[in-house]
Amino acid sequence: MRPGLDAIRAVCSALGDPQKSFRAMHVAGTNGKGAVCAILDSCLRAAGIRSGRYTSPHLVRLNERFFVDGAPASDELIEASARKVAKVAPADLTFFEALTATAFDLYAGVKPDYVVLETGLGGRLDATNVCEPEIAVITRIGLDHCDWLGSTIAEIAAEKAGIIKPGVPVVVGANSNEAIDVIESHAHKVGAPVIYAPDVVDRSEVPDDFSLEGSFNRENAVTALAVLKTIGLSACEAGFRNVVWPGRFQRVGNFIVDGAHNPPAARALASSLGEGNLTLIAGFCGDKDAEAVLKTLAPCVARGLAVKTNNPRSLSAEDTARRMVAAGISATPCASLKEAVALAGSDDALICGSLFLAGEALVELGAYPWGDAKSVDPSELLKAQ
Repeated sequence: MRPGLDAIRAVCSALGDPQKSFRAMHVAGTNGKGAVCAILDSCLRAAGIRSGRYTSPHLVRLNERFFVDGAPASDELIEASARKVAKVAPADLTFFEALTATAFDLYAGVKPDYVVLETGLGGRLDATNVCEPEIAVITRIGLDHCDWLGSTIAEIAAEKAGIIKPGVPVVVGANSNEAIDVIESHAHKVGAPVIYAPDVVDRSEVPDDFSLEGSFNRENAVTALAVLKTIGLSACEAGFRNVVWPGRFQRVGNFIVDGAHNPPAARALASSLGEGNLTLIAGFCGDKDAEAVLKTLAPCVARGLAVKTNNPRSLSAEDTARRMVAAGISATPCASLKEAVALAGSDDALICGSLFLAGEALVELGAYPWGDAKSVDPSELLKAQ
């Protein structure tokens, strides 16, 4: 990881600045930004507008990061752009910088009407921030990635507000006054109009058959509707009906699969669950505040099954089990997710703690929505040819 724009600018310049060739919606935030991107993408297509969508991370396959016309880009399309990037990339280009440059080149080639771009981390120094957006969007801001972005809401909001460009409208989702003050101050300095989503859209305007569950997704829908209104697009009922954003409060039989991995997301998840007797299957990366997440979810669960996620930064199942017990949840460490799912049996169960775990769960439960779960090997794609 290397915050900064010099490297991505140099690579884009060598590629002919593909990021300047399409109309972009640039989306930042702590929680909800991916869902807002998915909603916008679906609604644009429902209105007959060709769209691309670049998000991160992927749950299972690298292709999920690069959507074209409502589907993950093909291996061949990604590889063609990745090879072009590899030919001009310096040896120390980061993984995310390389993928972002690949996305820019890919969308310059397929020429969608809009590309919805999600920041990877923060905003001001994020590789996506070399784009020239038609509209910026900032979703709810909370404490996450504090080592990189700051230890207060105001500091993190300042990083997210770094995507605001002179004269470009910015739609702001529901947020704390502390975050809103920082965003409005930055927007005023650069002459960017601010649209506060809850002021221009009421939750009652979200269609009843909106496909994403969870009260937090109604908030995300309000933000997306405000963006659509700002660009003059409002008839999007079919778009809301057909949004696919897997691993986020997704019901699969008796399981709910959710990627919640930080305290704000856990609070949103708990508010949608209410108190109950769920079996919790959880695994966390070591840089997350697992204790806070578990304490928030404790009133919703009766017992815990701890697993290791499929990520090098993962806590061990035993470590996660200890943290569950400290949060007041009886816990059993499991050797694998398969074992935990078997132990949960027919119980109503929640799987959460990591997007990596959410992806693994969808494959295990047979609910991965995009065909073959085999992942493209990015190290092979990005080798210099």
